Amino acid sequence: MTLGKKARWWKLDEEGHIHCTLCPRGCVFSKNYQIGDCGVRVRSENELKTAVYGKISSLAVDPIEKKPLFHFYPGSSALSIASIGCSLHCRFCQNYQISQSHVEVSEEGKLSYPFPLRDMSPEDVVNVAKDRGASVIAYTYNEPTIFWEFMYDTAKLAKKNGLLNVFITDGYINEQPMRVLAKYLDAANVDLKGDQTFYGKYTLTPNAPNSVLKAIKVMAEEGVHVEITTLIIPGLNDDEEWINWEAQWILENLGPDTPVHLSRFYPTYLMRDRPRTPVETIEKMRNLMLESGLNYVFAGNVPGSAWENTFCPNCGEKVIGRRGFEIRSWNLSEDMGCKSCGQHIPVKGERKKETAWKKYLFR
Repeated sequence: MTLGKKARWWKLDEEGHIHCTLCPRGCVFSKNYQIGDCGVRVRSENELKTAVYGKISSLAVDPIEKKPLFHFYPGSSALSIASIGCSLHCRFCQNYQISQSHVEVSEEGKLSYPFPLRDMSPEDVVNVAKDRGASVIAYTYNEPTIFWEFMYDTAKLAKKNGLLNVFITDGYINEQPMRVLAKYLDAANVDLKGDQTFYGKYTLTPNAPNSVLKAIKVMAEEGVHVEITTLIIPGLNDDEEWINWEAQWILENLGPDTPVHLSRFYPTYLMRDRPRTPVETIEKMRNLMLESGLNYVFAGNVPGSAWENTFCPNCGEKVIGRRGFEIRSWNLSEDMGCKSCGQHIPVKGERKKETAWKKYLFR
């Protein structure tokens, strides 16, 4: 077994060390068969390889609202794909079974995986999306940045076939690979997790959140539709100072119409002893962001909450009614104007009524 496909973002220095330039962690590979912190990039002689090109751990058809993307082609179905590994090590990761898994390389250079993975080509992914009635391909579940090469090739092919590409990411990616990838992206949801102390202690990540904020700005500059998600964890990032700072940064750098999702924490992985987030905390954080000037702030992981809906910031009318991931009511004109007052609601793309995600929901 080979060690995978040649990676794109790296350089070899005069001393024979390989420097990975994909994410801000900047792993240095001094030994043959050394594996990067992400768990999937491997040194092979004087090259860096990606061990997960076309190695798929998860494949499902989801509603676009599950990503979550609320103001991007509402009602569309997305073929979601993932591999293994991650650039972060979040103690609260809900997908830790795949994100914290990694490849292994024996002394003889034999590559092995923690569990069976499905081999797929970019053509396979595009064909499955079309066969299952999905107009979107979502790179998600584990961090897509670390399977950059496969995502890039698939996204290019998807574009040629009239499909949309969405990037569900922690945003921990260097500027150049982000700009190159952004040419083929239509939307992104970025996790903005907390301040520097939070990232360092609970995700074991250096150079954040500044690197994440930079990547978000790059996406916006390149014309990618951006929505932000923050998981609110009791006692860790639920203070008013952080939420007000986040809201102000979004206002100044992305604008007041940027959708923000405040998600409720549930105990998982290495934080099973921490309580779930009170719904009242989510509502309080949401109100703070609205008071700061943001127009569209949603509650996540709170099924049935009124804050799953989109409200007109001018007249307060419910213009998109949701229950979970499903659209239940639509009060917008064809040009996305509120039918009550005419206020334009900045939804990218037309409403879709795709049902593919319902057909494949339990498969």
